Amino acid sequence: MADSILLALGPPWVGVWLTPVWILGIGAVLGLAVLLIMWGACAVFSRRLGAAILLGLQEGPLWPIFIIACFLAVFGLGGWLVATEPREILDSLVRYPFVGSTVQSFEVAASEANQDGGRQATEEAIEVSFLGRELRELRIDSDQNIEVAAQPRAGLTSPAFSVVAGETFQWRRTAQGVNPFPDEQVTNLYVRNLGDDAANVQFTFVSRPEHAEVIAAPATALIIIAIFLFYMAQRAVFPKLSAVAISTAKSEMAQPLFLINVILGVVLLWLFIFIPYYTLGEDIKMLKNSGLTLVMVLCIIQSIWAASNSIADEIEGKTALTVLSKPISRWQFILGKYAGIMWATGVMFLILSIFFLIFVAYKPVYDSREGGEADIIWQLTHYEMVQTAPGLALAFMETAVLAAISVAISTRLPMMANFILCFSIYVLGHLTPLMVQSAVVNEAFEPVVFVGRLIATVFPVLENLNIQAAIAGGEEVPLVYLGWAFVYSLIYGVIAMLLALALFEDRDLA
Repeated sequence: MADSILLALGPPWVGVWLTPVWILGIGAVLGLAVLLIMWGACAVFSRRLGAAILLGLQEGPLWPIFIIACFLAVFGLGGWLVATEPREILDSLVRYPFVGSTVQSFEVAASEANQDGGRQATEEAIEVSFLGRELRELRIDSDQNIEVAAQPRAGLTSPAFSVVAGETFQWRRTAQGVNPFPDEQVTNLYVRNLGDDAANVQFTFVSRPEHAEVIAAPATALIIIAIFLFYMAQRAVFPKLSAVAISTAKSEMAQPLFLINVILGVVLLWLFIFIPYYTLGEDIKMLKNSGLTLVMVLCIIQSIWAASNSIADEIEGKTALTVLSKPISRWQFILGKYAGIMWATGVMFLILSIFFLIFVAYKPVYDSREGGEADIIWQLTHYEMVQTAPGLALAFMETAVLAAISVAISTRLPMMANFILCFSIYVLGHLTPLMVQSAVVNEAFEPVVFVGRLIATVFPVLENLNIQAAIAGGEEVPLVYLGWAFVYSLIYGVIAMLLALALFEDRDLA
């Protein structure tokens, strides 16, 4: 039925391309549903609180983020019409909370003595519970030699697995390998104890959904929920700072440069699909590298421009003096400006990132069609899309660091000087590892050693946040690396904001 609908709506490659996007849409549906439930609970508890949440949703940068999430959710509700294997994907999503690693221990009776004085291994059924199609790994430990099978056997029929006493037996599912278990629910395994004593057997079952790619759906939902909760928390805990942030974000998103950057970014990302890179089948790597750099550079330009426009220009135009004449302290003004700049930049980053991920998912389809290759599967397009996400996260971290530095500079210097200094810091931050290495090689030359160590100490090592080569090369980025990169960015961001507060505290605004 699903295949007939797909063929009626378009060629099969459309489903291969849009299935990963549909999974993101499902995540948006889940995220918005959870937020709706949370809002309903708050409204029941307090009508005033419910109304305040709605007001916060409709003002500032949260509204365009909500619109983007709604567009994704609409596709999540209707995208099953063009998705590949929609029923199996939804089933995997439902099954996801029930899979994982399970350990079960059993005792299997010893083999029985026969009339000839030998021993006859008896078969014993043990109760288990897993889906054969979901089993990814099976580990068996036993203190006796045993044989394990998924079906009962008689005589000397070859067992599925032979386990040597004291050694861990491990089976892993591969794409080309044969799965000895039936796809449906497995309730029994059949064990023969070949030893003289009772066998203590431990089974470790590692299960994953049939389509493990559905993890992208709850991840998307968590991101949406985190963004909304963070915004509401900022608005509730720091109302004055939030007022400055909302005003700044609305002002910057209304600037022509914001729209120009968004349109320019989307158009260039789209063109990157069709540019011939002449990489002998590795054009997807160049697309990822070019796209990540473009998204980061456009967002950095937007943040530096916004910092100069909303801080330096307001100081020179005496607007800041008018704002500070109200019950708003200087630290609330600076931190509010930075928060507003990051919210506006975040909206741009979100728009460009979604389009970029959609184009990355389409690139393998385009290359296969242009090269006349065999049809590809949607899991490949999903892999290329999800594998790009860590690069986007690190690009946003780098943008946040440079935005904080730009805010500090804007408290004292105008726009042109801000751009020059931020560009210099950007270049030096990416050249720091090379300069430190040069300092080590030229250790005998003291000036080189001093400059290298000074730059490495004062300036952030932005090259730590640049993994475009690894992303383009298909390397998996561990979550631990992203966590430490976030801590590193947070430390330098805090340092830059403390510097901004120190520079602005004694600035004569009159």
